[in-house]
Formats: sequence, C-alpha cells, structure tokens
Amino acid sequence: MSTAPETAIAESKAARVAKSPRRRAREFALQGLYQWQISGNDEASIEAHLADIAGFDKADRQFFVAVLRGVLAQHPVLQEQLQAHLDRPFRELSPVEASVLLAGAYELVNCPQTPYRVIINEAIELAKGYGGTDGHKYVNGVLDKLAAKLRPLEVEAKRAANRKS
Repeated sequence: MSTAPETAIAESKAARVAKSPRRRAREFALQGLYQWQISGNDEASIEAHLADIAGFDKADRQFFVAVLRGVLAQHPVLQEQLQAHLDRPFRELSPVEASVLLAGAYELVNCPQTPYRVIINEAIELAKGYGGTDGHKYVNGVLDKLAAKLRPLEVEAKRAANRKS
C-alpha cells in the first residue's frame, strides 16, 4: 500500500520538525485565544475544551495556562502596546493574526528569560501554520517593532552583534 505524495510530504516534514512542549503550548494557547475571540467563551471552558484535544498531554501545560490566562487578563494593555505598531485598528486584524500578536506581546512583556528572537520566531511559525499567506511577515514586522520598544537593550545588543559578524 502506497502513501499519497501529499501525505508523504506532510509526514516527512512533521518527522523533521519535532515540536517541543513549549511550541505545543503556544499552539494550544493560539487555539484558545482564537476561540475566545470568535465565541467569547471564558477561560475555564476554553481550557477544558483544549485539554480534551489529542496532543495536549505533550504540551507544557503550565506555560499554556500562563499565556492563555495572561493574555486574557492583560489584553487591553497588550492591544494598546501593539496598536502603536499596526497599520490598521486592532479590531480589523484577522483573529489568527490578532491571537498570534497578543501571545507574542504577552511573552515579550512577561517572559524576559525567553530571548526576543525566540518569541518572534515562534510567533512567525504560528502565523505560517495557522494564518493567511503573508500573515507571518506582518507578525514579524509588528513584533520586531514592539520588541525594540519593550526590550531596547536586548534588541540593540543583538543588532550590534549581527553588525560585527
């Protein structure tokens, strides 16, 4: 029995890209934030729903909860911080882009132990996987500008190191 070419490609790509528990947590947080924007469900029902999905047991549950609950608690402030770097009102973003940006902004503000480039790269991967065709480019630009504002020393040190190499 042979595998269809599309399936073989997808399986081979999945085999090459093993998802860390943290990446899985980000994916589930994205799904939860999307659900919250679309349905308005509360965090308890979102968490309960996502906990029943296959693969949730492989996610970093503590990180998932921190991102989901943190974004829901801080979303007005996070939206305001993001708005300064958007080319349109926040409410006009697609729910996927909005969710990715909120999660990325949350991490930039609340997870100083995670390098800003890691946060941005993870957000780009989420946008590529779940968003529109060029959504990842938009997410990259917005979060890069936000990182420069929120973490100026870290961003400048990275840019200086890149100039030297």
